[in-house]
Amino acid sequence: MGSIHVAGLGKAYKQYPTRGARLAEWLLPFRGPRHKLKWVLQDISFDVAPGEAVGLIGINGAGKSTLLKLITGTTQPTTGGVTIHGRVAALLELGMGFHPDFTGRQNVLMAGQLFGLTVPEIQELMPQIEAFADIGDYIDQPVRVYSSGMQMRLAFSVATARRPDVLIVDEALSVGDAYFQHKSFERIRQFRREGTTLLLVSHDKQAVQTVCDRAILLDGGRLARQGPPEEIMDYYNALLAERDNARVRVEDSGGKAQTVSGTGEATVADIVLLDADGAVVEVVDVGVPVTLQVTVAARAAIPRMVLGYMIKDRLGNVMYGTNTHLKELPQEAVTAGETLVYRFAFPMNLGAGSYSVATAIVSTDTHLVNNYEWRDLALVFTVVNMRRPHFEGSAWLDPAISISRT
Repeated sequence: MGSIHVAGLGKAYKQYPTRGARLAEWLLPFRGPRHKLKWVLQDISFDVAPGEAVGLIGINGAGKSTLLKLITGTTQPTTGGVTIHGRVAALLELGMGFHPDFTGRQNVLMAGQLFGLTVPEIQELMPQIEAFADIGDYIDQPVRVYSSGMQMRLAFSVATARRPDVLIVDEALSVGDAYFQHKSFERIRQFRREGTTLLLVSHDKQAVQTVCDRAILLDGGRLARQGPPEEIMDYYNALLAERDNARVRVEDSGGKAQTVSGTGEATVADIVLLDADGAVVEVVDVGVPVTLQVTVAARAAIPRMVLGYMIKDRLGNVMYGTNTHLKELPQEAVTAGETLVYRFAFPMNLGAGSYSVATAIVSTDTHLVNNYEWRDLALVFTVVNMRRPHFEGSAWLDPAISISRT
């Protein structure tokens, strides 16, 4: 089984004030350096244990791609080092290792050797690679005529033709069509079950939360936070809002880290789940009518207030979400000190399990414009199945069935 050990990793590039400064430094080294260092990564340390799956997230420019290049050895670090045990397969750039003038089949032979396979092994695996890539006759056409999705299909097929000890995947999978994405992630899950260590870079919240055991957040070239995927993805979303002058803090909510961000001009003062009789409940039967009651306190005058909520499963996958902007019920000219009580009534058509509610107080339909407050884990509740026939899944979609026999 493979593992990754990253210790004190840093990468800096030289910046020269003028074109001639670089030449002068090279010709006259005794006069000292004429450059400044631009650090893109600093003091990055973490471990990926054998068989563990870790998601790497961060905004564009956070240093994710540079970190992957350092880990795979395509770029040399300025400080620190990386130790990898096991055979590595890495998908860092779309079609990396492909020559545009060679056919897909010829590129498979070349790229496969970059992944440590011999020519006889590649030829033996060729039918499997062709079948998984599923690009038809294009396998014998020059790669320059391929779409980005076709390049991704072929590159992923080659990289995963043999189960690697360590699989490193950048966001390249996002260019594939929905069917191939499902097929690719199923292969990744299969590798995980067989013991492959995974490092995945993705902005896809669901992919990180369902595939990974842990997530690492990079921000400004530094390791900002690491922990459970749901917690880190919530913090990442809050950081996006922080770019709009909002504040981010982490609070404890029943032993779980609750991310709260926003200006604080309005806040959720209370949130409860009510049954049909108006009693507060924490455990709900499948399919029964409930009301989500949210009390909002305005601390400042707000020209336009929108309240939204999302119901998420225990992995952080969104089951349902809406807001009063989408429902055409925004509140105008809210005054400081005013209290608003929202009631959302719906049947609890969810499968048995643990769920949480995240709330957002904003001005439109997104927290990236005016984020007054975003609160994850605002409420946690449990759904149990006491009266319905057994069913699988996260949604109660009981069908009416008719059968005809001739």
